[in-house]
Amino acid sequence: MRSYTAWFRDARWGMFVHWLGRNDESAEAWNARVDAFDVDALAEQVASTGAPYLCLTVGQNSGHFCAPNVTYDELTGIEPSKCSRRDLIVDLADALAPHGIRLLAYIPSGAPAADRLACERLEWRWGYAGDGWPHSIHENGVPVRTGKRLAPFQRRWEAVLREWGERWASKVHGWWVDGCYFADEMYRFADEPNFASLAAALKAGNASRIVAFNPGVKVPVVCHTEHEDYTAGEIAEALPAHREACPADGMVGGAQYHILTYAGQTWCQAPPRFPDPLVVGFTQHIVERGGVVTWDVPISREGVVPDAFIAQLRKVGEAMGRSG
Repeated sequence: MRSYTAWFRDARWGMFVHWLGRNDESAEAWNARVDAFDVDALAEQVASTGAPYLCLTVGQNSGHFCAPNVTYDELTGIEPSKCSRRDLIVDLADALAPHGIRLLAYIPSGAPAADRLACERLEWRWGYAGDGWPHSIHENGVPVRTGKRLAPFQRRWEAVLREWGERWASKVHGWWVDGCYFADEMYRFADEPNFASLAAALKAGNASRIVAFNPGVKVPVVCHTEHEDYTAGEIAEALPAHREACPADGMVGGAQYHILTYAGQTWCQAPPRFPDPLVVGFTQHIVERGGVVTWDVPISREGVVPDAFIAQLRKVGEAMGRSG
């Protein structure tokens, strides 16, 4: 394990929230919503659970991002900008810091799928044949891959990520990168752009920032590349059974073993799907084997997590010896 990943292993568990723009939302409406996000209220909630870290989405398919990025604006030429004026990442990091809570950020590995103009100008193409996600062409029930390396896009996306990383510096301690489904076509090369150059862009401004690249749901959890510090560990409907759970040393292929799953009915959806003892017991089981568990919970437009989830995660914090 890399020395700068030790804090994550020691954290043992944390929280994740999907706070995203809508496809039909105007730039003005998005800015108003970002401005209304109550970072202090969320920080108090997270602190009350004892969670040592929180991961927040910077943006996803809508093309709206909760932090400004001049590089993105210049590359896409979209006006008015769909990047918010307020840097919500910085403000949330500053609100969490007095509580000793670290902030991680979520970002897709590709351009926003619902923003056709951004996809065109960034030269992004979905890795399966067809009219983009989720409309893929299948043969014998299997999606047909395009085999595109997309080097021009990757260089542009790395530049976008680098700007954020350099500005955020030590305020952001990690990235969870979604949608790395086409690694053989896009990243597994000796020459750049590749996994190494993408990791370098993500670590701009903070060489100790930890990164994970999500290959999709894989059970058992896998290490996607030697260039990731912890496993993305996306788990959907079913929690891993004992034989599929964390290795005894908490490591997979040189990466810290980590699981991300949802505490609600699905991603960011209430109500809680498990009773408290199950959530606590599963977390303990993984942690006892050296792993880390992140629980995704719903969040309101104003940045507040429903009380039922905070109450449940307080039970986890108490079991881990940390609670507010």
